[in-house]
Amino acid sequence: MSNTIKFIDLFAGIGGMRLGLEQGCKALGVKSDCVFTSEIKSTAIQVYQNNFNEANIWGDITEISTKEIPDFDILLAGFPCQPFSSAGTRQGFLDTRGTLFFEIERILTDKSPFGFLLENVEGLVKHDDGRTLKTILNKLEQLGYKVTYRILNTKDFGIPQDRKRVYIVGTNNEFISLDFIKKQKSILLDVLEKGHPTLQTSFVKKLLAQYPINQLYGKSIKDKRGGEDNIHSWDLELKGNVSLEQRELLNLLLKQRRRKNWSAKKGIKWMDGIPLSLDEIETFYQHDNLKQILDDLVDKGYLKYEHPKDIQKVVNKDGKNVEKREYRVDLPKGYNIVVGKLSFPINKILNPHDIAPTLVATDMQRLAVVDGEGLRYLTIKEGLRLFGFPEEYQINLSINKAFDLLGNTVGVPVVKEIIERIVIQKLLLLT
Repeated sequence: MSNTIKFIDLFAGIGGMRLGLEQGCKALGVKSDCVFTSEIKSTAIQVYQNNFNEANIWGDITEISTKEIPDFDILLAGFPCQPFSSAGTRQGFLDTRGTLFFEIERILTDKSPFGFLLENVEGLVKHDDGRTLKTILNKLEQLGYKVTYRILNTKDFGIPQDRKRVYIVGTNNEFISLDFIKKQKSILLDVLEKGHPTLQTSFVKKLLAQYPINQLYGKSIKDKRGGEDNIHSWDLELKGNVSLEQRELLNLLLKQRRRKNWSAKKGIKWMDGIPLSLDEIETFYQHDNLKQILDDLVDKGYLKYEHPKDIQKVVNKDGKNVEKREYRVDLPKGYNIVVGKLSFPINKILNPHDIAPTLVATDMQRLAVVDGEGLRYLTIKEGLRLFGFPEEYQINLSINKAFDLLGNTVGVPVVKEIIERIVIQKLLLLT
């Protein structure tokens, strides 16, 4: 019998799961052979081909017959999370047709491989009140697989990133344990490069003028939250001068606007921050010129004067009734903090003695690191290291395209550890 593990790589991205499998097989002295790869994103395909010398990458898996897929031992898939239809249910389970998980299901049905490893976001566990995951597990078990799932964190596998993902593994002969001994903690200093050019923007100059470099470790820069680890636009006077009184008022308003009692008083569903009227603000901040202070902050752009929003039923462009946050013009206007998700060129400065937060495509370009006496953005090489990619791996794209791909990939060492256990079971079956 052959001791080569044949596998297929679905929703392949830039090949993080493939790397993990190849590393796991190599550690066990077993050959591996990728016999089929499917991916639709052009930038991911380009990177994949460059690193794996893979000429033949198939496209949309929904358009590929299982007859075109060679026989294989292990299926890999970091599939998208989608809601399942309740139409056509049998035995109380939801219907997976029309979703991308159905493609995994039909390939497993037709090809009957030894096993599989699926990866998804942590939220899959609670998605649709747990029905989505329950459906997936039931479908896999109905195919004859012994299935295990677990939320695993990349930081426990020697990579300095707090990245939780759910892993679903199954074989046709034994349950695979997903209990792992935690590796020694790695910190950002272990992966950061040194000596890169630092940012010389006015924003960074204002930061460094007000804070010593070591006091910026771990600081977030946003106007949505308070706390010691947060720097606000008014702390840096980004939109204009702010008096001590105005700063005190903004910090109070930041907290008060999130209290549920104000929503209850207005008779609206609680939101994460609502506008408060002049009368309401006067209950926690008294000043003879309060209105002038507030209006000045509106003029400078720190505050906005608006009606509260509430969940309301509206008719969308397809003529369907949907729930949406809309302004309640019947309620008085109030003052609210101006909050933009991507308001600042830097939204967090990573602490080199700690680990990175969960890296997502939209945020990676706004994470800064300390380099010498200055600040700079993460490099592509550092991004790759934060997912456990090998040093020789290359992404020859612009940094925004590179981070778009990285933010959706997998922690390679996690896959490696799981694959070793699957392969050991396969080898035992062959002996």
